[in-house]
Amino acid sequence: MLKEQLKAFSQQPTPFYAYDLSLLRQTLDTAKTEAGKYGYHVHYALKANANSPILAEILERGFGADCVSGNEVRRALEAGFAPEQIVFAGVGKSDAEINFALDANIFCFNSESVQELEVIQELAAAKGKFAQVALRINPNVDAYTHKHITTGLEENKFGINVWELEELLPQFAVWPNLKLIGLHFHIGSQITDLRAFENLCLRVNELQNWFEERELIFPHLNVGGGLGVDYRTPEENPIADFATYFGIFERLLDKRPGQVVHFELGRALVAPSGNLISKVLYMKHGQKTNFVILDAGMTELMRPALYQAYHKIENLTSDLPAKTYDVVGPICESTDCFSKAIELPETKRGDLVAIRTAGAYGEVMVSEYNLRDRVKAVYLS
Repeated sequence: MLKEQLKAFSQQPTPFYAYDLSLLRQTLDTAKTEAGKYGYHVHYALKANANSPILAEILERGFGADCVSGNEVRRALEAGFAPEQIVFAGVGKSDAEINFALDANIFCFNSESVQELEVIQELAAAKGKFAQVALRINPNVDAYTHKHITTGLEENKFGINVWELEELLPQFAVWPNLKLIGLHFHIGSQITDLRAFENLCLRVNELQNWFEERELIFPHLNVGGGLGVDYRTPEENPIADFATYFGIFERLLDKRPGQVVHFELGRALVAPSGNLISKVLYMKHGQKTNFVILDAGMTELMRPALYQAYHKIENLTSDLPAKTYDVVGPICESTDCFSKAIELPETKRGDLVAIRTAGAYGEVMVSEYNLRDRVKAVYLS
């Protein structure tokens, strides 16, 4: 299928990202349908992919924007997201970023520390503005995922610790420019063991009860995102299991009357629709290892080097019998390796290779290390 789609781009210099907009639309429509069954609000996490054609498809479905930097807030606004659709998280918001978001009148700051709340109060007061805030609480829930993409344990830098809450709440009496409207949680990324979300629901219920005992019931509850995708067999599961995912929250989350539940999905919405297309530069045959050297490297797709992430690799050119290869890039780093000891059809110089499921945390993490040219993108309708 991908081979056929790419025929129109046979003259496109490699490497490049190819986005299947048809699959993207199917994925977004499925997520919208399943979330809509329960009245859930979905905010798309721009950190996964901020390309304009992709944001246009997401905006068309009525999703909001989840941002973790001032420039992501700016990109969301430029793409057409209304300020009241934008939430702003991030453990290290600068004064300039906070001021920009205040001037834009965004919906909510997901605040990650007591000191951050103090700063937002100070900056909002200086402008004569009021800021809506949600407390991002670190629930100490294991996401059962890679340690580098776990965010909900106390050892992680994210969120306000539960033991800080008792002393924090009275401070809102002296923060007149802050309006506390909700709670926010996010425990990690690429979560495929859905027990993690069940455990999150139970923990959120406990914390909501704790706040209710102190006569605090919030109109908004943001449970983050983190739903994983199938990197190993993308053709079998091209769309994440949104029905089961949203169903867990409907079944286990104790919503308060009128409470709006928000989600922040990124990877699950865009990852399967993107593939990195590369050309084989050289074959290097050794006594122990045969190398496929591509013209794409860790500068184009950082995930394998950063945390040994798996992406399925396909030779789009060869139909020859399989051999075993290490697939590497051209960057002057030993970590510039996409996969070791994998089977591919016998591969030769000039073959086209697809690195699958790269639509999230792929192009958005591109670097110019080794003074590399920035990778281009094409869109398959």
